[in-house]
Amino acid sequence: MHHGPAVELGVDLASKKKARLGVWFFFLYFIFYAGFVAIGVFNYELLSIKVFGQNLAIVYGIGLIVFAVVLGLIYNAICTRYEDQLNKEEKA
Repeated sequence: MHHGPAVELGVDLASKKKARLGVWFFFLYFIFYAGFVAIGVFNYELLSIKVFGQNLAIVYGIGLIVFAVVLGLIYNAICTRYEDQLNKEEKA
């Protein structure tokens, strides 16, 4: 027994803006991640220095995870605003 969709899906008017924002956020995160990899490849001794009571590798790694979550929350908030704005304009 099958049922139809729970909501009526329409055209996503904000998809271009959301895609462009996603690409920007990808490259922003990529820069920070590339810094971590570059330190590990070219100056791995630097990762052993103490920062906030832990070594830099732990702090940088956890920082990358937190940064990814924060970027995701920001992306969601901005995309929701885009969708609300463009859907309001279409209904008007």
